[in-house]
Amino acid sequence: MFERYETGENAILVHVDFSDELNKEDIQELQMLVSSAGVNQLTLLTAKRSSPHAKFFVGTGKVEEISEAVKALCADVVIFNHALSPSQERNIESVIQCRVLDRTSLILDIFAQRARTHEGKLQVELAQLRHLSTRLIRGWTHLERQKGGIGLRGPGETQLETDRRLLRGRIKSILRRLERVHKQREQGRRARKRAEIPSLSLVGYTNAGKSTLFNTMTKADVYAADQLFATLDPTLRKIELDDVGPVILADTVGFIRHLPHDLVAAFKATLLETKEADLLLHVVDYSDQQFANNTDQVNAVLEEIEASDVPQLIICNKIDRMSEVEPRIDYDQENKPIRVWISAQKEQGIELLKKALTERLRQSMVNYDLCVPAGDGKVRGLLFEQNCIKRQAYSDEGEWLVTVTLPTTDWHRLDKKVENRLSQYVIN
Repeated sequence: MFERYETGENAILVHVDFSDELNKEDIQELQMLVSSAGVNQLTLLTAKRSSPHAKFFVGTGKVEEISEAVKALCADVVIFNHALSPSQERNIESVIQCRVLDRTSLILDIFAQRARTHEGKLQVELAQLRHLSTRLIRGWTHLERQKGGIGLRGPGETQLETDRRLLRGRIKSILRRLERVHKQREQGRRARKRAEIPSLSLVGYTNAGKSTLFNTMTKADVYAADQLFATLDPTLRKIELDDVGPVILADTVGFIRHLPHDLVAAFKATLLETKEADLLLHVVDYSDQQFANNTDQVNAVLEEIEASDVPQLIICNKIDRMSEVEPRIDYDQENKPIRVWISAQKEQGIELLKKALTERLRQSMVNYDLCVPAGDGKVRGLLFEQNCIKRQAYSDEGEWLVTVTLPTTDWHRLDKKVENRLSQYVIN
């Protein structure tokens, strides 16, 4: 059997145009994925089929064409814009004598390059091991041999069985470590809930502009680039909104069409930031002709991670690339903001976005004017502790005139603590 390459920067791309919508992929997206992985595209081979070939995915003639292109261009790797079965990868490799990667493997490789935090690296390794566990038999004939030699003959493990056992052990070890990370994240979420700090989570198709918007709103320096999966590790920052107060904003990994299930499973702990959010900011690149399809793909992943019930505010991004589109807020029949049109790159419409966020979050807030008697120091102290005071003054009789804004749950909790005196102090 041929010696398989460990790495390869010069690639031949293969795209099959299927009539079936479920198998359709985007050529431009493949090229962006390849560019994001740092791979040099030598050529692009395309084909049309009604359904995948059982043995080679593409037809036998196309496999021969790929083989000739590999020899002529001295390619290191052939990348398919589709998910291949382990047997299909093995069959194609045996003909073309070159390493084959499918779409899933390519995305996993990009994730491996992007991971920076300890948690991110563990999650990517877990996804890669789960993917690899189905592909151990690929081009390696030695995996079928049993161990030989004096004292080692007999019905012992094959090399393949040994490798699978080692993989299972490593996967269990990573899962235990990720569980500890998950518990730490859960403690942070519980602390924020106790403090009644609303949480917002940026979601959207990869390269929709989430990190650029995150940097614009938080003045952070998160890596943002015009490439797929520029953000992998989640980042949280605190921002201040008028009439709401402190809010936690989370930047999360972008979604993509046919996101590998191994990745979704591995990133469950990270994606909990999305599931537990009070409001999802669904960033959509409206300059992309595929924006409607991309939006559907994001909603499909949200449903898979059980976050489809979380309220959404659609952020129509990159309007600077569109003609005659100005920043604005779209409202529904109940006068609730449902869409905001902005350009995160040009910082257009950011104030409108903050206004829409305030209106959406304020629905779960109370805003009262109080007249507190001079002798009620307990109420005064509790309101200062809550950091909810917007304006204050004193009447001629020494009464404390104060305007407060705080979550409804906090209002009821404080009112109960002072035996409903807060309600009595509200100025009608």
